[in-house]
Amino acid sequence: MKTLTVRLPDEMVAEIAAESRARKVSKSDIVRERLQPRVRRRRGISPLNGIADLVGSVDGLPEDLSARRKDHLAATGYGGKRPR
Repeated sequence: MKTLTVRLPDEMVAEIAAESRARKVSKSDIVRERLQPRVRRRRGISPLNGIADLVGSVDGLPEDLSARRKDHLAATGYGGKRPR
């Protein structure tokens, strides 16, 4: 196994250290687990959880935007030719 040195923010290091103490595993094991996508899914961390706070945060968009995005973009003129 190779060694890699990285610089992390203090709060992330503290979080990793706390999890390491709580689970009684090494900090390296915690970091390796966080870097492996399949382990992240098992731990309940999905990509949607990463953006959950953004869902519904933009006012004024139609509720069915994901199903009718082309209609909405055409209605707002997005992607059309701009006047010169």
